[in-house]
Amino acid sequence: DYELCEEWGHLYPVPREDLINLHREHLLHLLEKGDMEKALQLLQRIEDPDVCLAISEQCLDQHPNLAASHFLADYLTAHFYASLTTARRNEIQALYIGSKVLLTLPELSRVNYFHLSTRPLLMLEQLLMNMKVDWVAVAVQTLHQLLAGQEIGFTVEDIDNLLSKYAEKALNFPFTLKEKRS
Repeated sequence: DYELCEEWGHLYPVPREDLINLHREHLLHLLEKGDMEKALQLLQRIEDPDVCLAISEQCLDQHPNLAASHFLADYLTAHFYASLTTARRNEIQALYIGSKVLLTLPELSRVNYFHLSTRPLLMLEQLLMNMKVDWVAVAVQTLHQLLAGQEIGFTVEDIDNLLSKYAEKALNFPFTLKEKRS
């Protein structure tokens, strides 16, 4: 039905807003099915870059599933980096990095941290608080690779400071040891 509507749009004048709504719903449908190849083909068929940007951003703002969010963040960064405001660019890059970190976690645990996908540093802190040390090791390695040369509101030093803070707390004993004297 989406393809029929798209063909209709090529034959008859369709208001821009209706065209955006059609493509947005079609793109969300493809992403929900997990068909990233057809989603990419759909975005490539859209001739007007402003319409394509609007559709991609609107889909991302509807908070689709993890794979779809990752796909859209990657697409927006790759194709519309210069068109985005600095704040929006940082938000999308943080989502891209956060979704990449989420993909390193065991599949059944991802749902517990999905709400933090736009805040990777907070996600890392939550993993530390939940004592998921093995997951933290993989997440930190992924973050170090992804942050090379990017500015998204936090740096590798921020990650190191967070790890140092929790390492210090892990060694902090709330009571003092008393020696027995003879």
